[in-house]
Order: sequence, then structure tokens, then C-alpha cells
Amino acid sequence: MSNQIVVVLDFGGQYKELIARRVRECGVCSVILPGNLPLEELRARSPIGVILTGGPDSVYRDGAPRCDPALFELGVPVLGICYGLQLMTYTLGGEVTPCAVSEYGRTEMTVKKSCALFRGLAEQQIGLMSHTDQVSRLPEGFISAASTKNCPNAAIACQERKLYGVQFHPEVENTPNGTEMIRNFLYRVCGAAGDYSMEDYEQRMIAQIREQVGEEHVLLGLSGGVDSSVCAALLAKALPGRVHAIFVDHGLMRKNEGDEVEAAFSGRELDFIRVNAEERFLNKLRGVTEPERKRKLIGEEFVRVFEEESRRLGTIRFLAQGTIYPDVIESGAWNSAAIKSHHNVGGLPKDMSFTGLVEPLRDLFKDEVRALGRQLGLSRRFVDRQPFPGPGLAVRVIGEVTKEKLDILREADAIFREEMRRSRCRADQYFAVLTDTRSVGVMGDFRTYGWTVALRAVKTTDFMTCEYARLSHSLLGRTASRIVNEVRGVSRVVYDVTGKPPATIEWE
Repeated sequence: MSNQIVVVLDFGGQYKELIARRVRECGVCSVILPGNLPLEELRARSPIGVILTGGPDSVYRDGAPRCDPALFELGVPVLGICYGLQLMTYTLGGEVTPCAVSEYGRTEMTVKKSCALFRGLAEQQIGLMSHTDQVSRLPEGFISAASTKNCPNAAIACQERKLYGVQFHPEVENTPNGTEMIRNFLYRVCGAAGDYSMEDYEQRMIAQIREQVGEEHVLLGLSGGVDSSVCAALLAKALPGRVHAIFVDHGLMRKNEGDEVEAAFSGRELDFIRVNAEERFLNKLRGVTEPERKRKLIGEEFVRVFEEESRRLGTIRFLAQGTIYPDVIESGAWNSAAIKSHHNVGGLPKDMSFTGLVEPLRDLFKDEVRALGRQLGLSRRFVDRQPFPGPGLAVRVIGEVTKEKLDILREADAIFREEMRRSRCRADQYFAVLTDTRSVGVMGDFRTYGWTVALRAVKTTDFMTCEYARLSHSLLGRTASRIVNEVRGVSRVVYDVTGKPPATIEWE
């Protein structure tokens, strides 16, 4: 690889790929490697800098993840984030202890503008904190470069050795100037040239796809959403005439969506095949209420449909998916804690007949996928489309999934999306959820006992974190009134005002 590289060493943090993405966003290539990577392998990659990720462990615990102590003697700039800061401190002779007061969420802090990380920034900053341990004694040669009310060493630095650490998370949106801090590390400390771009990524992926697949054909699971559409465009460019796009209409789509997908893709240079499979998916889901079980059943049934189509087409060994990073990390990849299995990651059966899995978007976040889609010439209709989970409305119907519930949700969701389009309110993703709660209502002079619908709208770019959208009361009131009056079986509408974290964007 000809680009300059920053190595991100993984110690099990949820945001490791987000760190890597921020580095790439700043024009520098990044790779993620295990935290215990042998020093010789690290040295062989000639990184211009190393970033140590966060993690769920306590660094002073026996068996906690470690790195080679000689890392800090290489002369390569190092930035430790959260656990990475504590690991650097502990390894170099400082002390890490439990917090007297733990910090979570957006936290005010005072930074030293003389520190290279904070050059050009105001003295007062906001950082996303999430820690129960903190640095209580600095290693020799280090200074405190930032502090909060309860954390005197929110950032530390040994500028002579180019070693830096931050207790907060600069990689997330909830740290407003976090990307600028990372940029300062890359350009002011590491001396980056900024030689990485999405064009580079596209060319590398095309070469990788061709090397993996050779002269064979590929079966693509196409949902019509952003990820699978961009994946289709990239595969078509890499393997013209050898991509078979299977659209499985599992009966869990939004209102009229199946027909819209077919109309959009039937005329393209792809072998588009629609499989109507509503009955078989609903039979699989009958009586199932546990979210993980739903996802795994749907993932397995998707693969079974793909296998059947593969045999009909003449036995295709390669299955392609539009898997992106949030799918992978929330399913517990690497050392990360599993949040939930995604149908295309944790839900894939071990005995599937496909011997090769092609996932060219696996390292990208949603906004990077959109940028790649624009680069590949896809229309705004596909590139800017809202995310929609592969399991579809099955994870937006809380509890058992039935056709009756799906029909109720489809109508409520269509009303909400219609009202959102008409309004001036903006959100990056919005949808309705049919909860498993029923409540008493009054319609006319009669008592009703109907379902509760929850509305969800969020603002985000990376879909790893989000804030709820501040929708107007008039919009919410109008939407609720229409749903209760127009959708039979609904007696109450509520609005979800929870961010991520602590919630996820989807309810299941």
C-alpha cells in the first residue's frame, strides 16, 4: 500500500472503526490491528502514527488487554483514547485508579491550547466521557493537558516523545471539535501528507473483489437500500455481467416498497430476480418474540433463499452483501461487546453452501457509503435514501410478528414519513415502531383497547451515535392525530427522545 498509514490498535472499544473512519476523513489511510500485535509486525508497516482505542476493561486487572511496552520507545507518535490513555499511563509507570465520580456523556472541560492536540481551539471544550477509571498519577515526563470538574487528567501529553492521551472520545459527534483534535494529531504531530481518498478505496476494493472472485459469478443480496445499492454498483463495475441481484420480498418491507425496488432495478445492467417469500418468513417468525432470535432466523432464511436461487442459476459459490461497519461492530466483531446480531453478520448460518463472502463496504460508515455511491454515479434517490434494516419491519414490531401487526405498522410508518416530507423538520432517519403495549383509549362514546405506536427520528452522520431530532409539536400532533384516526387498531402515539448511547437507533 503506497499511502501513509496510521495503525489503530484495538483493545475492544465500540468505536475503533469510527476512529479509523475519522482518520480517513482527514485524508490519511488507517488500518485496524489487534492491540497485542507483535512489535515486529507493527514496525514492518512503517506507520506514521499509532492510535490506541478504548475498551471495556480496567487496565490494572490481571488479564486486561496489553500492548508491547516497547511500542512507546519506537519514536512513532502515539495517541491513547480512553482505555488507550490508561494503558499508556499504566505501562509507563503512572497510576490508574477507580473514579470517585464516574463521568458519562457530554462533559465540559478546559484544555491547554499549547498542547498540539488543541492547537487552534478554544480553551473551553466539550468531550464525550464514558469511564469509571481515571489517571490518578502521571508517568514521568507527562503533563496534564485538559481537565474536567471530576477528572484532573482528561488529557495528558509528553510532547518531546510525541505521546498523547485523552480520557474522552474525540472520534464521536458528541465531542464537537474531536475531528479537529484528531487532525492536529495527524498533521501537527505525525506530519501526515494527506494522501488518502475515497478514489483510492474504490480502486483497492475493485482489485480486491477481482482477486477474490476470479472468473466466477456472484450472487448479491439486494434490498434496494443505500448499502446494497452501492454494493451492487461497485460489483457491477468490478465484475460486469457476472452479478446476479436477488431481491427477497420477505413481507417485512415498508408500504409499496417491494414494487418500488423492482421498478428501480429491473431496467439496470444487473440480473435482477425478485423472490416473493412473505409466507415462508412469517411462518419462521411465528411465536418468536426475542429480538436476537428474530434476527438470526431472518438471516438464516435469507441465505436459504439465496442458496435455492444459486442452485437454479447453476451453483454460485460467492455471496455478496452490503454489510457496513455498524452492522459488524454491533454484532460483536473483534474484541467488542455484542450489542445485537445483524441478520447479515451474526445471523448467517454456519452450514451455508456459499464458500466465499464478498463484503466490499464492510469497513465503511454510512456517510462514506453515500460518498462512494455518488462517486460511482448512483442517483440521489439511492444515495440519500434512509437506512432500512435487513430484517425490515420485523425489528420494528416489538414482540411476535404477524401480518396484522405488520399491516398496522406499514400504515402508521407511511403516515409519519409522509408528514416528515411535508414538514421543514429534518432528520437523518425516521420511522414508526409498533410496541407490544396496548392501552385504553376513547373513540366517540366507546372504550377502545389498542396498540401504542412509537415514533423515532434521529440526527446523525455515522449511525454509531445519534441525538433525537427536535421535531415540532405541531408535526408530532398532526402525525399522531392521523395515525389514531386512519390506522385501525392504534389508540396511542408516543415520541422517543433517547439518544445513542444509551439506546440504539432501532428498538430491536
